[in-house]
Amino acid sequence: MTYTRRIDLRSDTVTQPDETMRVAMSAAQVGDDVLDHDPTMRRLEEEAAARLGMAAALWVPSGTMGNLIALTVHLRRGDRFLAPRAAHVLEAELGTAAWLAGGMPHALEWTVGPGRIGVEDVRAFATASAPYYALHTRLLCLENTHNFAGGTVTPPDEHALLVSAAREAGLLVHLDGARLWNASIALQVPPAALTVGVDTVQVCLSKGLGAPVGSLVAGSTSFVAEARRVRKMLGGGVRQGGVLAAAGLLALERIDDLAVDHANARRLAAGLAELGWEVGVPETNIVIAAVPDVAAALTSLDRVGVQATSVPGGVRFVTHRDVPEADINEVLRRINSARSTSPAA
Repeated sequence: MTYTRRIDLRSDTVTQPDETMRVAMSAAQVGDDVLDHDPTMRRLEEEAAARLGMAAALWVPSGTMGNLIALTVHLRRGDRFLAPRAAHVLEAELGTAAWLAGGMPHALEWTVGPGRIGVEDVRAFATASAPYYALHTRLLCLENTHNFAGGTVTPPDEHALLVSAAREAGLLVHLDGARLWNASIALQVPPAALTVGVDTVQVCLSKGLGAPVGSLVAGSTSFVAEARRVRKMLGGGVRQGGVLAAAGLLALERIDDLAVDHANARRLAAGLAELGWEVGVPETNIVIAAVPDVAAALTSLDRVGVQATSVPGGVRFVTHRDVPEADINEVLRRINSARSTSPAA
C-alpha cells in the first residue's frame, strides 16, 4: 500500500509557522538590528531573559551558533571543556567547539542516568591546583534536555549540585537548553529554576514552538555585549530582525503546549511497546526505540510513510505540534499493518 501523506517524526524542527504566526510576522515593527537594535527583537530578548532568570539575552539564527558564541567567549585556546557523552556540542555541531572556539572537548560518562553526569565526574577533572603545563579545564557544558539520550531531564536539585561542583572547581558553566522549555514543562517548574547558577544558557525557538528560525543565548549584560560582537564575526547579525522576533514572541506564549507533545510521545512509546518494539517511557517528546538493524527499521517505516531518524543502535521519533494525537494513532496503525515477525523488519 502506498501512503501519499507522510507523517514526519524526524524532529520538532520540522514544524511550520501557522497562520497566526505568519500574520504576526507580517505586522512586526522592525528596524535595523545591527545598527539600532530592532524594537521587536529587543522585546523578544528582554522577554526571554526574564523567563530564563538572566540579565540579558541575544537572538541568534541557530542553537549551534548560540552554543558556539558562548564557548568562544568562555574559552581560551586549548582550554578543556567538559560535557556529557553524546552532548549536542560534542556530536552535532561539526566540531565548532574545537575548530572555531579553540576548546579541547572531554566527554563525561552518564553515571547518574541516561544523559546525566554526577558531581564526582565534574570534580575528577578540576585543574585549579594542577601544574602550569597541565591541560587546563575551564568550562562545564550541561544539556537539558539531553537530545541523544532520548530527551532526558536534569531536575533542579541535581542541576544545582553540578553547578556547585563546577564553581568549587573554578569552572564556568554553559547550559545548552535547546529544549529547556520541554524540561520545564516535564518538571512543572519555571525555566529559570533550571538555569540557576549558570553563566550562560542557549534556548531554541524553532524546536516544538513553531517558530521558523531562531534561538537565544543569555547571560550577564557584559557577556551579551561581547556575544553581539562574536555574532557579528560569525555572520549572525540580521537587519530587520523583528519579522523573525515576532515569531519568537508568539512561540514563547506556546510553551505550555509542549505538554501535548509529551503526552503524544508517551502514547507512541506505549503503542510501539505493544507492537514488540524495545522502547522505554519518554520523559519529554523524544522516543528512542532500540532495534537490531537501524537501516532496515528506517526503510520499513519509510514504506508506510513514517519518517524518523537514526541514533546509535536505535530509531528516534520526535513528537511536535504539527503531529496531533490522531496522527500518532495513524503511525501505530501503519506500523502494525506492515509488521512481520520482527518490529524492525
